[in-house]
Amino acid sequence: MNEVLLRTVRRVGTSGAPSDVRIVDGLVTEIAPAGTLDPTDADTDVVETAGAWLGPGLVDHHVHFDQWALVRRRVDVSACDSAEATADLLAEVARTGVADRVLIGHGYRDGMWPRPARRALLDRIEPRLPIVVISGDLHAVWCNAAALEHFSGIVGRPLVAGDDGVLREQDAFDVTGALSRVPDEVLDGFVADAVEAAAARGVTRVTDLEMTFGLDRWTHRVQAGTDGLRVDSGVYPADLDAAIRRGLRTGDVVEGTRGLVRTGPFKVITDGSLGTRTAATASGDGVLVWSFDDLVAMVRRAVDAGLVPTVHAIGDRANTLALDVFEAVGARGTIEHAQLLADTDLERFARLGVAASVQPEHAMDDRDIADRYWAGMTERAFPFASLDRAGARLLLGSDAPVAPLDPWVSMAAAVGRDRDGREPWHPAECLGVLTAWRGSTEGGRVGVAVGDVADLVLLEADPLAATGSGPLRRARVLATAIAGRFTYRDV
Repeated sequence: MNEVLLRTVRRVGTSGAPSDVRIVDGLVTEIAPAGTLDPTDADTDVVETAGAWLGPGLVDHHVHFDQWALVRRRVDVSACDSAEATADLLAEVARTGVADRVLIGHGYRDGMWPRPARRALLDRIEPRLPIVVISGDLHAVWCNAAALEHFSGIVGRPLVAGDDGVLREQDAFDVTGALSRVPDEVLDGFVADAVEAAAARGVTRVTDLEMTFGLDRWTHRVQAGTDGLRVDSGVYPADLDAAIRRGLRTGDVVEGTRGLVRTGPFKVITDGSLGTRTAATASGDGVLVWSFDDLVAMVRRAVDAGLVPTVHAIGDRANTLALDVFEAVGARGTIEHAQLLADTDLERFARLGVAASVQPEHAMDDRDIADRYWAGMTERAFPFASLDRAGARLLLGSDAPVAPLDPWVSMAAAVGRDRDGREPWHPAECLGVLTAWRGSTEGGRVGVAVGDVADLVLLEADPLAATGSGPLRRARVLATAIAGRFTYRDV
């Protein structure tokens, strides 16, 4: 028997009266007034919490985990406010000689730059060194001539960019995919560090929507000892046939992973992004990746095989299309992002049983870009409260590395819609803290009860008492546990 006894905790969602909580073999088995439970044997792990707050473990419903692990090792250009400043920063890095075969920057956001990206700015840094700068939303890469030539050879077709040197959408995805092909032992080490960092923020589960098939990689990682997260690993169209042949079904636990790895949803992308100006809007802007008929056929095939669909849709035209597909197939699932919605589509989420999987920090990153490129439409942008009022189920996430893999950042942006001392952006769309909390917890739970799997987070303060975004962004996690096993502990 494996027993943990948490003494003098206060449970989120209750009056805050102190309790003792007993965990046996991964389950919460007993809750009683503080000071009334004793360990049953000498090996019991007794944790004196001094009144810390106990809640269900936190979930990030949308990450690209390999990309997040890699980005933590790349040059951060997110603070650069122009193409020239970005090139200057990369030139400074190049002079240090740290770049090996490719110099990689990450996080550029050119929607508000005074002048567009130009390939020549990167070419003059070091003509023989391939230089790639990945956009903050992952939908574009800015390359020098050496990088375009280098990656054309890797992806097996010419990659042609104009004078700006920018590749968008599938070309960009192919380049970032090629950049991800580092030795397994190196990438697995990066991932292990990122798992530890996520656990330190209270995360117990992620839905990994990495674009390359990840189920086998996660199985290997867990078996090698990277066991600090539960992972639902998604499937993309390129791997749909293989997933069906293997009989993979969403929610199935992978053998040999101690219950930590499951088959995730079937992910399909319908349009681009706001930051890259490729989101499909009703005004005719942007791109649509698939036709309605192709989407219906593909989603129906996945659903018939037991895979739950999750559909990327940013613009209002893409979201209408995605909802039309769910309605035609008669399936439930999620729409990822739902950044711009037609008023008439709000109630369809609840009626069709489609959850809105949103990334609130994107609203903070993109508020100025939205004001410029979606002028006159931003009352319908990132409509969190409107979706909630319409009865939609909201799931919160980060889309890491687009935003940090930190549920407190997501909750803060959802509740306050503010950052960096600026006034809230369209505050009528702020979520209540309870809704944001439920959208970020394991199973949408508010608190901890007897019979729960002991996926838990121990906090310094009650998250439901937070007023505004500040306390949420500053939240201190004291411990995180999966099935009663501590994955992070500072108490």
